[in-house]
Amino acid sequence: MIRQLGSAIPIIHENAFVSEAAYIVGDVEICEGASIWPGVVIRGDMGKIIIGKYTCVQDNSVVHGDNDVSIGEGVVIGHSVLCHAAFVGDSVLIASGSTVNDGVKIGTGSLVASGAVIIDNMEIPDSSLVVGMPARIKGSVLPKHTQLIQRTAKDYVNKGIKYRLSGNLDARNKI
Repeated sequence: MIRQLGSAIPIIHENAFVSEAAYIVGDVEICEGASIWPGVVIRGDMGKIIIGKYTCVQDNSVVHGDNDVSIGEGVVIGHSVLCHAAFVGDSVLIASGSTVNDGVKIGTGSLVASGAVIIDNMEIPDSSLVVGMPARIKGSVLPKHTQLIQRTAKDYVNKGIKYRLSGNLDARNKI
C-alpha cells in the first residue's frame, strides 16, 4: 500500500519495484531500479526517507527515523532489518535481522553482520566490518565482502525487474 500523509506523497521512480504487500507512507522517495519487497514498511512521517538507486529493502524490514534518512545507491538491506539510520553510504550491506538505531551513519562499502545491533548515533567509517550486540567495528571489509555486496545488489535489481514486469494477477485468474 502506498499512502499520502498530509501533503507528503511518496515519489516512486517508474523503474523501481514496490511489492503490493509493502507499506510506503509519507515523505518517501524511491529511486530508479530500487526494489521494495513484501512486508517492508517505509514510514516517512518524521523526516524524508530516500532509498537510493539500485538499493533493495528485503522482506519484513522497516525503514523509519526520527529525522531524515538517506540510504545510498546499491545498498542491500536484508530480511527483517530495523533501520533508523540517518545515513547509509553507497554499496553497504546490512544483513538480516540487524538493528540500526537512530542517528547512525554507516560509511560507504561497509558490511553490518546478521543480527548486529548498532547503538544510537554511532558513526561507522567507510569499508568497516561491523558485528555483535552491541555492534563493534571488527576490521575492514575484504574483497570477498565487496563482491558479495555487489553481486547481491545486482541480483536484486534483476529480481525487481522480473517482478515489476510480471505484474499482478487479478481475481479472475484464481482457481
